[in-house]
Amino acid sequence: MLFILILTPRCNSNCRYCGGFEDDIMPSRVQYSIKDLQNFLKRYPEFSIAFYGGEPLLEIEQMEKTMREVRANHFILQTNGTLLKNLKDELLQKFSTILVSFDGRKETHDFYRGNYDLVLENVKRIKGYNGELIARMTASQETDIYEDVMSIISLDIFTHVHWQIDAIWSRDGVWKDFEKWVEKYNAGIRRLVKFWTSEMLRGRIHGIVPFLGVATAIFEGFRYPPCASGFESFAITTDGKILACPICPEFEWNHLGDIFEGVKKKPKILSPCPECKYFRFCGGRCLFFNRERLWGEKGFKLVCSTVKNLVDSLLSYKDVIAKFRDEIRYPKFLNTTEIIP
Repeated sequence: MLFILILTPRCNSNCRYCGGFEDDIMPSRVQYSIKDLQNFLKRYPEFSIAFYGGEPLLEIEQMEKTMREVRANHFILQTNGTLLKNLKDELLQKFSTILVSFDGRKETHDFYRGNYDLVLENVKRIKGYNGELIARMTASQETDIYEDVMSIISLDIFTHVHWQIDAIWSRDGVWKDFEKWVEKYNAGIRRLVKFWTSEMLRGRIHGIVPFLGVATAIFEGFRYPPCASGFESFAITTDGKILACPICPEFEWNHLGDIFEGVKKKPKILSPCPECKYFRFCGGRCLFFNRERLWGEKGFKLVCSTVKNLVDSLLSYKDVIAKFRDEIRYPKFLNTTEIIP
């Protein structure tokens, strides 16, 4: 079980593709007590905790207090990386996974975020960190998925790279021609899969999260979105509400209860996903995407085409992947990576 604690909706960055949270969505700081949280977590014999925002390192004291007083199997941090230097070494090593927002090549990252050198310097400072260190990309209009992923791999700093396509909930004006971009993206994925499998045969398994997760699903399958939102993963807002998914607190279907009374319901995955032959490989991709058709059916099908291309690309190397089935099983525990971009 994974619980994603939103420590604050505030952020110290202003990325081009991020709309952030509206001011009235939730309080800017945690309102419940650690005792309230502990009482809720007593229901679960095993769980992991992920710190999320906004930028969670803006609330580092709340984070430290939680890590001191709550016993979790794993602690996870999603951060934009600008404040990583504020993490003390003893706290740093308590994290099983740290995900840092990092969009690939310097020109791509700086176009959207403008802080490539700062974030890279901060990440290099924690090179002694022993857990998963994941570069978490947002793939948008300026992204060349092959070049940007390869750029991250070439740094030889991150243990893994993961990405999400900036689609459906994207800010107005970010995309110029999504359909044309998808064609280029799909070609880049095929090229990346060819590289990844050829490297396997040379004895090198690169931590490309979507490939590892879907390759695992080839043999084991998914029953719901691989992020497990609303099934084995829940987000807790600053005022103690329980959400299926942390990115869309404004939707009523996403509200499942609160930490005072517990989880009262589970979400349902809507058609056409459960009937699709790709469902066992993607689990419906994303709960928000499954339920909110903000770009209409054409947009829905375009995003689906990226999933099908990813799956088909990996299936074409199934015999190679099968040889490394045990080595590539991923994730070992829920770590907030959505698997499907």
